[in-house]
Amino acid sequence: MFGGNGVFYPIVGFASCVAFIYLSFGDLWINIHSDVKLSFVERNGTQFIVDGRPFYFNGWNSYWMMDHAVDDSSKHKIRTMLQTGAKMGLTVCRTWAFNDGDYNALQISPGRFDERVFRALDHVIAESRRNGIRLILCLVNNLQAYGGKTQYVKWAWEEGVGLSSSNDSFFYDPSIRHYFKNYVKTVLTRKNTLTGVEYRDDPTIFAWELINEPRCITDKSGDTLQDWIEEMSTFVKSIDRNHLLTVGLEGFYGPKSPKRLTVNPEFWASDIGTDFIRNSKISTVDFASVHIYPDHWTHNPDFEYKLKFVSKWMLSHIEDGDKELKKPVMFTEFGLSTENKDFTPAQREKFYKVILDIIYKSAIRNKSGAGSLVWQFLVEGMEEINDDFGIVPWKRASTYQLFTEQSCRLARIQGALPTQMDYLRKLCTRRR
Repeated sequence: MFGGNGVFYPIVGFASCVAFIYLSFGDLWINIHSDVKLSFVERNGTQFIVDGRPFYFNGWNSYWMMDHAVDDSSKHKIRTMLQTGAKMGLTVCRTWAFNDGDYNALQISPGRFDERVFRALDHVIAESRRNGIRLILCLVNNLQAYGGKTQYVKWAWEEGVGLSSSNDSFFYDPSIRHYFKNYVKTVLTRKNTLTGVEYRDDPTIFAWELINEPRCITDKSGDTLQDWIEEMSTFVKSIDRNHLLTVGLEGFYGPKSPKRLTVNPEFWASDIGTDFIRNSKISTVDFASVHIYPDHWTHNPDFEYKLKFVSKWMLSHIEDGDKELKKPVMFTEFGLSTENKDFTPAQREKFYKVILDIIYKSAIRNKSGAGSLVWQFLVEGMEEINDDFGIVPWKRASTYQLFTEQSCRLARIQGALPTQMDYLRKLCTRRR
């Protein structure tokens, strides 16, 4: 039942799990609905800073929140997810602030927005603030899901102004750059109808992410993507000086990096137009982002090999943050696919633990590895949008406990933030 695999636990085991759920959920609905005051996340060298103190965090991805906040029938899922995250001691959630030309599109066509969907995003931000959760908001997708760069190219082509039908023209076509800048300005200057605060002035937002997993395979040198990042990051900063900014990279080393041969998962990773060091070094980029998907990136099916890759991958990027970039490094997505032939939930927890332990050690040593965001958390009844990585965190007690223990470990190092103190104190006392 709680393992999600149809196994019927003995009565004693079942009772233990019920007790676990009660202890984790039963009386932790405290102060989560009170008025939460947040301050902006800042950066000092390789560390994030909140209220003058280093901020290392445990968080998650729920990309679907704006889309599900549009309809009243699914709107409650946002509150459920955010309350659950808060009760687990999680402090950061990454989600989409875009939906271009798709069902429930925020941007219907260039410069035309659906107010109903914008109000859904207002709701996500307001609910996040109520629950003390900070948001990383991504502004466009490199992939086709929710429109992405493909939709921008299609719009330009349909209007007769596009230079090319290539998806990569998103990065160099002047008309498309104009479309995207207009979108960015509209989002950043949006006044939330529920809070009365413009997005660019709202500390609920941790940071902006330019694009999810950018790749520009038509220019392996990386110059095209580099120019785009420089232009768009400068543009964002010209509008919003309050918030931090990241690119949204997967973390691959480019063709001129010596680490392309020793750290990249396979040879192809240096030929997709990105370069972790070069792209992240830009002065208007405040911190680096990295993803972790060894089972999608390598043909080696051995699980122990994947664990070794994860450790090497993370430590390499943390080293880059400390020595080369002098900036925090955030692992903004990680997951293990359920489509692996030998997959088990216990195996996935072992994978998670490697990542969480490295972040914990980084926090102890004041290193640049600042936090991790698991891909992805869902609530019940969302099978239609699940991929081979999604989990309902409370359905498996050991998974739930793994993440709450990470929250407690980080809290003990740095002291709980004011918005967390009451429920984290109760949560972490029980975990001792």
